[in-house]
Amino acid sequence: MSDKKLKILAVDDDMINLKLLKSMLTKQDNISEVLEARNGTDAIEILKSVSDIDIILLDIIMPVMGGIEMLKIVRADDNLKQLPIIMLTTDETKKSEALESGANGFLMKPVRAHDLIEQISRLSI
Repeated sequence: MSDKKLKILAVDDDMINLKLLKSMLTKQDNISEVLEARNGTDAIEILKSVSDIDIILLDIIMPVMGGIEMLKIVRADDNLKQLPIIMLTTDETKKSEALESGANGFLMKPVRAHDLIEQISRLSI
């Protein structure tokens, strides 16, 4: 893995989940910043204004714009389509749809820190 510090966008409508993700991630030496969004629409706005995001952690079930819809928008954008996206959910039945829609990884909630860090490391090589 490179020495580059990662900037991660965490997208979840539940503030407790966002705080847990941020807590897990900010303890890692290779992560410089964790940006937060409460739904897909807000996350798309962040992606338009922040050009150096390295990985997106994306909840599937959210109001306003859900994770699968946001995933499809990101994959259709030439400037963003290569951005690694790890889907997070409590609904395992969404796994195949998420992966078919272009997700690079999938984690069940509650997310375990070890699994999250492992997937981020795999995608940031």
